[in-house]
Amino acid sequence: MKKWYAVIGDPIKQSMSPSMHEAWFDEESIDAAYIPIHVTEDRLREAVEGLKNLGCSGFNVTVPHKSAIIPFLNQLDSSARQMNAVNTVHVLEDGTLVGSNTDGKGFVRSLEVACGEQCKDKKVLVIGAGGAARGIAFALHSAGYGPIFFTNRTLEKAVQLATELSDSAVLSVAEAELSLAEFGLIVQTTSVGMNFSQQGMPLNPENMSEGTVVADIIYNPLETAFLAEARKRGASTMNGVGMFVHQGALAFETWTEVRPETGFMIDKITTTLGG
Repeated sequence: MKKWYAVIGDPIKQSMSPSMHEAWFDEESIDAAYIPIHVTEDRLREAVEGLKNLGCSGFNVTVPHKSAIIPFLNQLDSSARQMNAVNTVHVLEDGTLVGSNTDGKGFVRSLEVACGEQCKDKKVLVIGAGGAARGIAFALHSAGYGPIFFTNRTLEKAVQLATELSDSAVLSVAEAELSLAEFGLIVQTTSVGMNFSQQGMPLNPENMSEGTVVADIIYNPLETAFLAEARKRGASTMNGVGMFVHQGALAFETWTEVRPETGFMIDKITTTLGG
């Protein structure tokens, strides 16, 4: 019987996951389908039950359900427990729903592809203290990056996150701006600069050093104002397309035990977004 997969969220029409996974199914000659499903917060429980009862083999979870879905799952892997968030659910043959989170590992894979080992053993600045920052910071730490510093407009959130991760510290935005030259890797995880979201920059990049690797997990637009300013200062920049593709590839591999080719997909999405 043909397998099918899905992505749930609110909103969902903007998701590029269906076209990405459908292309991988074609590329790997896998007889399966992947569909977007609009699920509001008040219908989440019944949506999860419906996906299971209708024979869905796995599904992705996007905003605003990544944490809210946890009570409706049977098991969480270490990544989901650590981040208290789920972006991938695998439905086992017996109906068990297993939640995982591929966001952080997806970012690390994209970083390794983009700059190899040059970011290891350098100070890392993570801008933001939300779910994305948590996932990326824990994945970076597990992969041997650091020390890791957090900065955030609401400093209390950054302090809380730092208490959960060894070898980490917190800087106010003003302190981070003054010490930008000390960091070899800067990761921007907030929504500042995203299309249809808050415009501007998360902090002043004036003191950034030439040669710094600067990543922004936003991929629409392909180059945020923050990345543009970093590039002008001689930084090596990367947007969020690689993270998006690699986190999706990890989900695909969880479901199918096949690791899809990511290079052509990054090029395809970049072209689609106007790169």
